[in-house]
Amino acid sequence: MPLDHPEIQKEISRKDDRLLTLLKDVYVESRDPPVRVKDGGGEHLPCKQEEKRLTKLGHLGDLDVKKVPKGKISIVEALTLLNNHKLHPQIWTAEKIAAEYSLELQEVKSLLEFFIPFAVQEFPKDTKKAIKPT
Repeated sequence: MPLDHPEIQKEISRKDDRLLTLLKDVYVESRDPPVRVKDGGGEHLPCKQEEKRLTKLGHLGDLDVKKVPKGKISIVEALTLLNNHKLHPQIWTAEKIAAEYSLELQEVKSLLEFFIPFAVQEFPKDTKKAIKPT
């Protein structure tokens, strides 16, 4: 260990004037290699900032997120647009919904085709039994 041998420690910390003089004459030029794009090399690149939009919230605004990426909708928006289309299909067409919520038209058409909100019906409170005994 150098601490056990002071002469080694002294030799390490000694300056060599001849070497310092030679180092002053050294000129180093450094250049980065040209950048090459490799297949699949994008995982180290910073990701593009996703464009977001404010959600169109109604009376359920406290239950939902405030911002969503463009091309996406929140749960409350999905329920709202499905219900609007169910109630007024001639006004809330797939084209209008796609424009209003920044969605792809084909995705909106699929959404309207496969997701249909159901209506909840309550029995009148004055009847004791909904099903009559047979």
